[in-house]
Amino acid sequence: MKRPYRIHFIAALLALPFGACQEEKADSSSNESSTVSDSNAIKEEPFGTIDGQEVQLYTLTNENGVVAKIMNYGGIVVSFIAPDKDGNLADVVLGFDSADEYVSKESPYFGCIAGRYANRIAKGKFTIDGKEYTLATNNDPNHLHGGDKGFDKRIWDAEPKMTPDGPSLKLHRVSPDGEEGYPGNLDTTVTYTLTDDNGLKIDYEATTDKPTVLNLTNHSYFNLGGHGSGTILDHELMIAADRYTPIDATSIPLGDLPSVEGTPFDFRKPTPIGARIGEDNEQLKNGLGYDHNFVIKDSRDGKLQLVATVHDPDSGRLLEVESDEPGLQLYVGNFLPKDDPMQGKDGKTYGYREAFCLEAQTFPDSPNQTQFPSPVLRPGETYHQTTIYRLGVK
Repeated sequence: MKRPYRIHFIAALLALPFGACQEEKADSSSNESSTVSDSNAIKEEPFGTIDGQEVQLYTLTNENGVVAKIMNYGGIVVSFIAPDKDGNLADVVLGFDSADEYVSKESPYFGCIAGRYANRIAKGKFTIDGKEYTLATNNDPNHLHGGDKGFDKRIWDAEPKMTPDGPSLKLHRVSPDGEEGYPGNLDTTVTYTLTDDNGLKIDYEATTDKPTVLNLTNHSYFNLGGHGSGTILDHELMIAADRYTPIDATSIPLGDLPSVEGTPFDFRKPTPIGARIGEDNEQLKNGLGYDHNFVIKDSRDGKLQLVATVHDPDSGRLLEVESDEPGLQLYVGNFLPKDDPMQGKDGKTYGYREAFCLEAQTFPDSPNQTQFPSPVLRPGETYHQTTIYRLGVK
């Protein structure tokens, strides 16, 4: 795949030393040389305590000086720092300054691993092989993102290491049989790698000893102008999807897969996110804006492909999303506060529609809708999923 913007991205890096392009307090920690040695490509430091356990923050820096910070609580991407078209650094994901704030401020899933089942399961119930399972209805009346204490609220075992592709962080935990109502002891590994072409690559792998359902994703909130910089409605979005899954008033798919043609859900060509968000459309009312799953065109299990791009005209930053999943959930911060913005990291505030999420996944409520891709994982099988978020400029 050609990436013409990649040349401009490196040119921007070489044209301006990082010491001269600090944009904000948050970015000072990323003030690295454009050549990063193995010894400082991965750093580990305390990031607070949760439930009496110390949480660690891991800073990954690639050869271009791009930085990703990830903590072992929830596998949360705390920061993703890269230059704009003029070489100015900014952190483009929302988050908080310490681990405990993700609990005390009731984080809306900032940057986390969502699971066991990302997105919604209708009425918190599903059946496998004739046996019904009941989950928490933490998004009344439905189950959302793994329940009351999903993967986003667990401390994972962490192993940082250098790889041929770049600095990496391997996270591992075993979710016991019955946790949050799900069957099976689920052995899960999630590996973050910051590649030297400025991609944050996320590899997911899991096995189970009982039939279960599984749908993992990353829930980073992006603003390519920099976190806390205002609306994302002018960001230009492309999604490689001819169809989408309409939802009911509780955000559960209706079951059909209509064409995006002639609807506000047609992002096959780059279009500002806000261009049609205010149209008189029943689906936009149901979801209070975009909070929908898109059916990726030509999706094949195990085939990594470009599924979305987002461009911020002001900063010039470009985000590419690659995935091997059949669906992509677009969410545009509809439930971030309108009147009283949330206090985020580095003194920044976050408000209504000031971030977007692109969550690679299987379809919402797939355990209950047999016409959708099956999320069932059985003993002897291995769940694999890969998503890449790649930053550049255009």
